[in-house]
Amino acid sequence: MIEPVAVPPASMSPGIALLAGITFVAGALGVFAVLAGRVRPYTLALGFAGAATQWGIAYIAMLGVGFWIGEALFALTLLAPVCVGFVAVRHARGQAGPIAAGLVCGVVNLLIVGSVVGGKDARAMVLESVAWSVALLIGSGALAGIGGALARRMPEIPGRLPPPLSLFALVNAATIFLLLVTGGLVTGLEAGLAVPDWPNSFGHNMLLYPVSQMKGGVYYEHAHRLFGMLVGLTTFTLTALCWRHESRAWVRWLATLVLLAVCVQGLMGGLRVTGTPTLAQDPSLLQPSIALAIAHGVFGQIVFATVAVLAACMSARWVAPTPAIVMDAGASIRALAGIAPVILLLQLFLGAAYRHLQVSPTEADARIVHPVWAMHGHLGFAVVAVIVVLLSASRLSGVARTQGNLSPLGRCGTSMAIVVAVQVLLGFIAWGAVMMRKGSAIPGWEVISTSAHQATGALLLMITLQGAVWSRRLVAAEPVLTATAARA
Repeated sequence: MIEPVAVPPASMSPGIALLAGITFVAGALGVFAVLAGRVRPYTLALGFAGAATQWGIAYIAMLGVGFWIGEALFALTLLAPVCVGFVAVRHARGQAGPIAAGLVCGVVNLLIVGSVVGGKDARAMVLESVAWSVALLIGSGALAGIGGALARRMPEIPGRLPPPLSLFALVNAATIFLLLVTGGLVTGLEAGLAVPDWPNSFGHNMLLYPVSQMKGGVYYEHAHRLFGMLVGLTTFTLTALCWRHESRAWVRWLATLVLLAVCVQGLMGGLRVTGTPTLAQDPSLLQPSIALAIAHGVFGQIVFATVAVLAACMSARWVAPTPAIVMDAGASIRALAGIAPVILLLQLFLGAAYRHLQVSPTEADARIVHPVWAMHGHLGFAVVAVIVVLLSASRLSGVARTQGNLSPLGRCGTSMAIVVAVQVLLGFIAWGAVMMRKGSAIPGWEVISTSAHQATGALLLMITLQGAVWSRRLVAAEPVLTATAARA
């Protein structure tokens, strides 16, 4: 298990740190609520996409990849606003301003300014925060402007963006996927308790915990928390956009339900560490919960899949005024597509239970203690899951081949078949890595394989749920009677 790194005492009491965090978050939500009403959705979607890209690249750069590679990756983050401006001009077709999208990217990145300046005296923190904030906003806007200028000078490239709300939901799903990946690494490195308190971090306000102190397991755990902040802000903005621009009430309420689910997911993640609402840092006063760790892992993938479904429901194909196609096998296609994600949820629970309930080796005992019921259940039920997924994929792909206007079903079916094959391969590699492990040191290939297996499982659940909802949108369960036939 990775031990937490010692950090300097917090610069404020835990209660004050929490109050400062709540104040900052409330202010940020207010700002983005206003932006959702004032800024065009494409501008917001592209700005958030640029920020999420920068966060993902920066996360890799801080994994100890070496000085030159790390510096090159940090330099690569500067291309994200350029790409944002380019896409705003070339593909948003006048519905997004490049500089405005760059400014949104900079505003989102203000979330991490506190980590850069944290740990200093109050005067230095204020001065450096102002300097960093101005630099982020001006730099992001200028780079996006350069991207827009390049787009105007280059030949036309065909391509069309999804509708703005659908695009923003896709960006939201991408941020959740990044959160799942970072969470998988936390579990794989056994760093879930590297930061002992929550919602503070070693007594610091979470957003002010110094990046210079994020070493070893502390980095993986605290970075996961920061990605959670990004997901929360993105989901809140998506919900505000839906209430502002989406006419269908059920979609607005689904977005609201997703926001509540993200809040619950964050609460479960925090209570998994502490076991009870408390600001204490003393491990002897805390009661980490394995049950909540399992629920946190499973529920996160459900949230990810649901946001992807929300993106589908706001896509151009979904809202097109075309009725579902009546076919004799419609009911069986819909039923099989609906069973597949349920089967995967059970398989996901067994996998999460196996991963969290196994006891790592110690110096006294070099063997991993496996939860036998979860291990055999996960391995055995995998056969059922693979069969069901492949049958559903075959039916979806088959009906798409016979009907030319059911391409979403074809894409889902093909993706399901490919991803389930990759998932099985990764599963065998991950299981072999865990079984071959000796001693308390965690091999790198075990971390990579188990985390990749978990991430691919999330993608598979998302795709199967997409297949289920698209089958209900595009395929009729039974013939629709005409008015004359009904009266007869």
